[in-house]
Amino acid sequence: MATPQSAAAAAPARIRAAVIGTGAIVSGSHLPALRDHADRVELVAAVDVDAERLDAFRTTAAESAGFTVAGYTDVAAMLKTERPDLVLIGTPPSLHREQTVAALEAGAWVLCEKPLCLTLAEYDEIAEAEKTGGPYASVVFQHRYGSGAVHARDLLATGALGRPLVAHCQTTWHRDTAYYAVPWRGRWDSEGGGPSMGHGIHQMDLLLHLLGDWTEIRAMAGRLVHDVESEDVSTALVRFENGAMATVVNSVLSPDEVSRIRIDCADATVELTHLYGHRNDDWVYTPAPHVRDEPARQERWRTPAADLPSSHAAQLAGLLDAMRDGVRPPGSGPDARRTLEFIAALYKAAFTGQPVHAGEIAPGDPYYDAMHGSHPEWAPKAPKTAQAEQAPKKES
Repeated sequence: MATPQSAAAAAPARIRAAVIGTGAIVSGSHLPALRDHADRVELVAAVDVDAERLDAFRTTAAESAGFTVAGYTDVAAMLKTERPDLVLIGTPPSLHREQTVAALEAGAWVLCEKPLCLTLAEYDEIAEAEKTGGPYASVVFQHRYGSGAVHARDLLATGALGRPLVAHCQTTWHRDTAYYAVPWRGRWDSEGGGPSMGHGIHQMDLLLHLLGDWTEIRAMAGRLVHDVESEDVSTALVRFENGAMATVVNSVLSPDEVSRIRIDCADATVELTHLYGHRNDDWVYTPAPHVRDEPARQERWRTPAADLPSSHAAQLAGLLDAMRDGVRPPGSGPDARRTLEFIAALYKAAFTGQPVHAGEIAPGDPYYDAMHGSHPEWAPKAPKTAQAEQAPKKES
């Protein structure tokens, strides 16, 4: 870690925020979240290389939220001029590490879209740029923050549902050929992976958030439909530290789209079924036969009366609280690294055909520096000219 600051700087009464990237995820999710917390945070700047898109975003921010937003096409210039307290990043994944480190070094806290970076090596580089007491970098894992998820985690952590035994984590979505026509999608160096990295990451993070540390993973992955570098489907078997066993499925080949987590405990099953976000009603609790005559106990399982949907706004609230208190926010540090390590382990297990254990992927392991691990069947193919230069020369 970087040298600790002598004392954490107190967050200002109204935090000055900037966004990097003004595409759909920022305009459709981050801007409404900032508007919802306008009493605590003010959007003062935006960066985008597309001047037309940038101007459209600035107009929307002014009309929908009353923010007066300065426009920039260069991240460094924005950080130097505006000195924001908080930077929200919604650019393609290959830019996340560089932009996150730049913001941290400029003294800004960061909330970055998933994945925070492309590899464990990049994650550890980001951690080195953090300082004790802040700034810290958080990744958007908004499904943790709905009231239904908070309630379920409390029930599991306190043993109210009995010991967790069996779990299922499913992200079965559908993406067509046009989706992969976007140049940075489906490539290791720009997206970091397929549905395991770019789609199922949310449900897998929520599974780990609910069940805790994992210890072992076995997996398979394939390219069944799309002509891409990374996978379009993956499956895994997982063992958790608490003894629970889980199946994980990530797909972009599924016409009937659903996101689902199910955890069977000794006394009840808890199940979440949704697509891109959940409310309290999406959580269902089913008692085991020996608990069906205990209405008082089942009453505790009921989701809270207050219904806070999972959202960027819900996560932003926790981040703003952490900034106020000068503490590490949820969705950051070792907690968020665990999810990225899980995905790296899934790829390693799938590509090598061997089980992978938590903590195994460290500096020196090929899967620490690249999610494809330089596996010959999955690593990007070198250009033909480079292949020719690297080929052994025949003796005359």
